Amino acid sequence: MKRIAALALFAPTLLGAAKPVLVPDVSQRDIQIVYSFTGAELLLFGAIVYPGGRTPDRPADIAVVVKGPVEPIRVREKQKVAGIWVNADSASFRSAPSFYAVATSRPLEQLVDERTAAIYELGIRNLQLSPADADTPDKANRFENGLVDLRQRNNLYDQQPGAVRITDGVLYRARIRIPARVPVGTYTAETFLIQDGRVIAAAVRDINIQKSGFEQYVARAAADHGFIYGIVAVALSIGLGWAAGALFRRF
Repeated sequence: MKRIAALALFAPTLLGAAKPVLVPDVSQRDIQIVYSFTGAELLLFGAIVYPGGRTPDRPADIAVVVKGPVEPIRVREKQKVAGIWVNADSASFRSAPSFYAVATSRPLEQLVDERTAAIYELGIRNLQLSPADADTPDKANRFENGLVDLRQRNNLYDQQPGAVRITDGVLYRARIRIPARVPVGTYTAETFLIQDGRVIAAAVRDINIQKSGFEQYVARAAADHGFIYGIVAVALSIGLGWAAGALFRRF
């Protein structure tokens, strides 16, 4: 009886040990943005630790997601009125990721169904953007598509099917490009182990992207002393404009 009770007590631990474990890492945990910053390339790599060290007959797939800080945003729609482009309709979103990139070992639709993709926000079209004031579903979809398209054109949203390389069923690696005009903040690099349409393991690492040097000083001044920063910016613009005008008049 004592032996049976002991096995029952440790059963959850034994069952947990029977699951594979992800050991992920990234090439850079801290990225500093300076005046000469032209972007960065992150290498995401790691290992899949299977119970007993035995690789299954059908190796699992990997999906890697790098996500930037979530922020509220208002999207405006422009229309041409009397030959002039003006702001027309608009919609707000409560939680749009400032950056999103996903890389997978195979096309996403071959890995998971729509429900699982929506739960884990796998894929650009499965992001939970949380529209705040859209009157109808059609309007919400129109502005969601506009926001996604705009950020894709600015290289802030990206999807790379087949970009994850898996070696011997246990080692994986992927490269994700961070553009030059990326927002600062704490990013997350999430790794998902997928088998038979299910996420069977996940792990996350944080990445800090911050401004340094003169850029950090300007950003801090704008945040801490907004009124003074605005006056100085206007005065500097006026001074540069006057100096340029005087220079052109002379020549």
